[in-house]
Amino acid sequence: MSKVILITGASTGIGRATAEYLTLLGHRVYGTSRHPFTDAVSFQTLILDINDDASIHAALHQLLQRENRLDVLINNAGLGILGALEEIPDEMIEQVFNTNVYGLLRMCRAALPVMRHQGNGLIINVASIAGRMGLPFRGIYSASKAAVEILTETLNIELKPFGIRACSVLPGDVRTNINAARLVAMPSTASPYRARVEAMNAIVNDEVSRAEDPIHVAKIIEKAINSSSPQIHYIAGPFLQRFSLWLKRFLPSRFFEYLLRGNYGLK
Repeated sequence: MSKVILITGASTGIGRATAEYLTLLGHRVYGTSRHPFTDAVSFQTLILDINDDASIHAALHQLLQRENRLDVLINNAGLGILGALEEIPDEMIEQVFNTNVYGLLRMCRAALPVMRHQGNGLIINVASIAGRMGLPFRGIYSASKAAVEILTETLNIELKPFGIRACSVLPGDVRTNINAARLVAMPSTASPYRARVEAMNAIVNDEVSRAEDPIHVAKIIEKAINSSSPQIHYIAGPFLQRFSLWLKRFLPSRFFEYLLRGNYGLK
């Protein structure tokens, strides 16, 4: 059955692939971006800044005027960051949490009265496998995505009496434009972290450039939408990254840290 779906951060990457795929399947999809879309897309578009309550409510008002309902909210918009915890400026940290965590909550708070009035709805939050472990020089990103998972679990409990469900999708590396958009707190040449941050930035950029297509994540999101009883968390990463979660669960923490450090060439 066709559903009315709102996706944040739909101009590129996972959001764009998901919006196009769900539209192809017959859903009424509204993809959002902070700026007007510059190319033709197959789905409806809205201007929406998840860091601006007025922008959120204006976009949702437009959607409801056209559709009179909202079946699925996909909180996809997010921001990456790389740097040493000791040296990342507070402003960068605030920017990441304001987007990845507070922006997600703003969207939920705007959509929930609509879904509660309907007596049903589904919220899908795009988290990350990175939120399951403290990745070197990506600790702020990992922490923000860990928060998304915990918030999702709480939402699902609190919203169940109203017929609303919440779940999260945890991608691993996906071939998107995140390399260009990622915040990088590059240390000064005098910093003891300089060489390692430079090396990690190169590694992460290479991993993303060689990663799988975002359509894989879009298909898992569709699986959650079609489920009568969605899982709380869907793992959407490649095999080795999914396997790393299994290792973290069963290996002693110090040994897992040893493997993680070795994977990134850190002594």
